[in-house]
Amino acid sequence: MTAQPAAAAARATVYGYPRQGTDRELKKAVEGYWKGRVTADALRETAAELRRSNWRQLADAGVHEVPTGDFSYYDHVLDTSVMVGAIPGRHRAAVGADALDGYFAMARGTQDVAPLEMTKWFDTNYHYLVPELGPDTVFSADSTRQVTELKEALALGLAARPVLVGPVTYLLLAKPAPGVAADFEPLTLLDRLLPVYAEVLADLRAAGAEWVQLDEPALVQDRTPAELNAAGRAYRDLGGLTDRPQLLVASYFDRLGDALPVLAKAPVEGLALDFTDSAAANLDALAAVGGLPGKRLVAGVVNGRNIWINDLEKSLSTLGTLLGLAGQVDVAASCSLLHVPLDAAAERDIDPQILRWLAFARQKTAEIVTLARGLSEGTGAVSAELAANRADLASRARSPITRDPAVRARAAAVTDADGRRSQPYAERTAAQRAHLGLPLLPTTTIGSFPQTTELRTARADLRAGRIDTAGYERRIENEIRDVLAFQEKAGIDVLVHGEPERNDMVQYFAEQLTGYLATRHGWVQSYGTRYVRPPVLAGDISRPHPMTVRWTAYANSLTERPVKGMLTGPVTMLAWSFVRDDQPLGDTARQVALALRDEVDDLEAAGTSVIQVDEPALRETLPLRAADRPAYLDWATEAFRLTTAGVRPDTQIHTHMCYAEFGDIVQAIDDLDADVISLEAARSHMQVARELAAHGYPREAGPGVYDIHSPRVPSAEEAAALLRKGLEAIPAERLWVNPDCGLKTRAWPETRASLENLVAAARTVRAELA
Repeated sequence: MTAQPAAAAARATVYGYPRQGTDRELKKAVEGYWKGRVTADALRETAAELRRSNWRQLADAGVHEVPTGDFSYYDHVLDTSVMVGAIPGRHRAAVGADALDGYFAMARGTQDVAPLEMTKWFDTNYHYLVPELGPDTVFSADSTRQVTELKEALALGLAARPVLVGPVTYLLLAKPAPGVAADFEPLTLLDRLLPVYAEVLADLRAAGAEWVQLDEPALVQDRTPAELNAAGRAYRDLGGLTDRPQLLVASYFDRLGDALPVLAKAPVEGLALDFTDSAAANLDALAAVGGLPGKRLVAGVVNGRNIWINDLEKSLSTLGTLLGLAGQVDVAASCSLLHVPLDAAAERDIDPQILRWLAFARQKTAEIVTLARGLSEGTGAVSAELAANRADLASRARSPITRDPAVRARAAAVTDADGRRSQPYAERTAAQRAHLGLPLLPTTTIGSFPQTTELRTARADLRAGRIDTAGYERRIENEIRDVLAFQEKAGIDVLVHGEPERNDMVQYFAEQLTGYLATRHGWVQSYGTRYVRPPVLAGDISRPHPMTVRWTAYANSLTERPVKGMLTGPVTMLAWSFVRDDQPLGDTARQVALALRDEVDDLEAAGTSVIQVDEPALRETLPLRAADRPAYLDWATEAFRLTTAGVRPDTQIHTHMCYAEFGDIVQAIDDLDADVISLEAARSHMQVARELAAHGYPREAGPGVYDIHSPRVPSAEEAAALLRKGLEAIPAERLWVNPDCGLKTRAWPETRASLENLVAAARTVRAELA
């Protein structure tokens, strides 16, 4: 083990970097491999070149120590499962036959084998693959990828630090494997897992690693004494190894709380802590435990999750305070830069003055380097950067885009009555059933249908001027007719228009609301090869004109069956945007809710009897600490009710949520007062249905029976089996039949087959009930 160096000039570093490349080269290569157009060797070379490009960018910017191991073909938690040999039994044959194909089978499934469950990475919109563990799990080390990537960086002459998901977080993120008792606690496998980490650390040390970062973000959540004791034991054991690199234990997304003293006294050489926003309490807590004398502190003072420029002088003040609390203070972002786009300089459609307010990954890297230099050499060394930063911050603060007096007056006038339906649910549901005339176990979809190449081409043609608005609208009308005709033929009861006009469920609305900015190249990974462009919420929000009424009304004119109006809810509009940081989130949510309320009212006036307001991010945005949750849930549920409460009793309000741990927010789901909720349930085997039943949820629900994040087509028998499992928890008169999520990412052949099987399953179970 290398000795800890004496205190030196502050170093700049990052924990991770966007993976996709400037033109999403990784997405294209991976999807090309899946389709057989790209060979495995070509995919690997594309990935290697992206890693080299990232490291060179970081080094050229002045970063002293680059991360390795943060790159992934699909998901870094899945990579950790491979590293420790935690391959589910159903995937072992595929992994044994071909490691790369087996890896993607775990991520996406095959026609015969289901994938791993997917859920949100803490309170972000990044999805990870959930490890499946049981009392019979046998771990084994495979450090091939981690060692290879470290050697690649070292070969470029760079100082490199491998980054691994820590053992405690890995086990706390895991779930019992199928067939294992639900009360099995994966953390009981810690003593079995630690020797595997020890072997990986030894391999990395032998390959040239001086430092290894072990990420433990799960420790910023509320943890039991037993869990904290496990963390202490883990790092006593790993710290006590002789054949290892120096260890940097990293946390982010919130304050460490009771875990801080546990890690501070562990025999490791460094800690990485978040000092932004809700994690700012780490500074006082660090002082309270006596700091980290003789140890390295990597200070996350640049927000790694939002895109606003840093207040450099404020951060330098924080860093100056930290100098007295550790043997060595280095500078970083608060978390991996995976959660922000690559480069703001690529944006050509944003006003240059506003662009100076924005910092994507490359700009944040420059901020980190500036702060490290200022900390080491004094503010005089960065006086020009500080002056420019002050001017940009002042420009934003006084800009008229940030304040609209009419919007603020309307939000201030909201009363409690504005967020309540005119009749209670028991009376509304009777009126809705009489009005809609739906069968038992009604079938529907979540909203979007496949976004074909023809649709994307039509949008590109419109932007490029190759077709005019009338030509574009004809293409959209044709697609809506086709989508409705398929649904009617398949026998779906409540239809959707398929959303062919929408590029993204948040961006589509953001582009039509005041106060939002859209990017052209601001891609961020959501899961696997799925990238989104979160809009930037820069100012006060209002709706200048209807956004969805035109297409929903057109769809309604083509059918006698009910067609759902489809909106994205206020919390998700915030969660999947880069939100403003100059006012409370609850205030912004109320503004968005009022804009959406106008849209809901217009949809109803145009004859829409079923309106779905999606809130998939309600759980995602839940604060990581329980003490912070009541205030959040108060404004979040109020915003949804404010959006939907103005409709008639016989108008049915739906909402949708997916890929999250719903058990934590069942009361909040109830408080939304929606008439129907659809939720992801296929991968989690109807867990949410049981959670709703345990809560006594009184309304209608559609736990998904078709996993749309996998290309496999579930049979009618499989869907019926899930539906029967749902009926064990939810009465038939309150149970809907639907997929887990929207169908935008799926291809038409699998969509047709899957929905036909879904309808067949509903008919089978209806007959059984009769």
